[in-house]
Amino acid sequence: MTLPEFIARYREAFGESTPLPVAFGYSDRAATEVRKIPRCIVGAIRKVCDGEPLTLTAGNVQCGGGSLYTAFAPMPERVPAFVAEVEHYKQTREQVEDYIGRLGIRLSEKPYLNFVRLDQLEDPDEAEGILFFATPDVLSGLCSWAFYDNNDADAVCVPFASGCCSIVTFAAKENASGGRRCFIGMLDPSARLLVPKDELTFTLPVCRFKEMMQTMERSALFRKAYSAVRKRIEGKIQ
Repeated sequence: MTLPEFIARYREAFGESTPLPVAFGYSDRAATEVRKIPRCIVGAIRKVCDGEPLTLTAGNVQCGGGSLYTAFAPMPERVPAFVAEVEHYKQTREQVEDYIGRLGIRLSEKPYLNFVRLDQLEDPDEAEGILFFATPDVLSGLCSWAFYDNNDADAVCVPFASGCCSIVTFAAKENASGGRRCFIGMLDPSARLLVPKDELTFTLPVCRFKEMMQTMERSALFRKAYSAVRKRIEGKIQ
C-alpha cells in the first residue's frame, strides 16, 4: 500500500473530520523555516495537523524537558526537583532520575527534527514515527488495528511520560530497535490544555507503521462493529 492509498483508506476508516497523522523524524535539512516556539512544543506539534510543517532544533526548543525528550540536550539539573517537588508527578527526585536514566536517550546527531502531515511526507524512510491525535472513538479503531496482528501484552503501551516524551522519545527508541510497540500519550496535565479536550495521542515507530499499512484493510476498521463507531465519529448517530 502506498502512502496516498493509505491516506484514502484512513479517511474512509475514520471520516474526513479526523486529523491526518503527522510524521516526524531527524534530518540534516529543515522542512520549514526554523521559528521561535512557545515554551511547550506540544501546541506547535498539534498545529501540524492543519498542514504547516514544523522544524525543531536545539535552539528553538526552550523547555528543558522538551530539549531532553527531543534528544537535543542532556537533562537539566533542575528537572528531577521540578517534576517531583513542583509538578508532583513523581514522589522523589531519585525516581525521576532513575526513570530518565532508563530511557537511555542519546543526543541526536542530526540538527533538525521535522514534523509534517502525512500527505506531505516525501519519503517514509526519513521518519522515526507516526503520530495520531485521536478522540476515544478514533483511539478504539487505532488500538483494534494495532492488536490485529500482535498478541504481545505490550502491543499498545501507556508509559509515564510528558507530552513530548510520549510523542517523540518512545517512538524514536522503538524504531531504532525495530520494535512493534505503539504508545498512547498526552496524559500529562501540564500539556493537556495545548490539545483539544477530547484528544489523546497514539504514536508508533515507522517500522511498525509499515507493517500495519499492510494489515489495515483486513483489520476491524472495515468490519461491522467499527462501522457503527465511524458513524458516530461522522456525527450520523449520537
